[in-house]
Amino acid sequence: MEIKQVILVRRDLKMPKGKMAAQVGHGCVDCALLAKKNKNQIFNEWYESGMKKVVLYVEDLDEMIKFKNIFDRENIINSMIKDAGRTCFSQPTITVLAVGPEKEEELDKYVKDLKLV
Repeated sequence: MEIKQVILVRRDLKMPKGKMAAQVGHGCVDCALLAKKNKNQIFNEWYESGMKKVVLYVEDLDEMIKFKNIFDRENIINSMIKDAGRTCFSQPTITVLAVGPEKEEELDKYVKDLKLV
């Protein structure tokens, strides 16, 4: 059984690569800490198997919220990241939704049609 994290990035923001990398990093860390606390067995399997991550695009905030609602309903660990708005954005802006670690087949049910960043 493979375990991975999935990070959904808003395409409409057209973030510079460095900003996107930082936001993805925030999401990965936040979800990892949540998983270590709340789903320790899955966290340990993910950590020991190389911490697989996949970064995918969603079109906009509405699509991201749709996915957040699905993962909340399915009790899958997730974290929506809001940038403080000090550099690239003029105000606080939701940038990414990090999900998991979780069983790959469970996540793929919902994100298999999204495009890789």
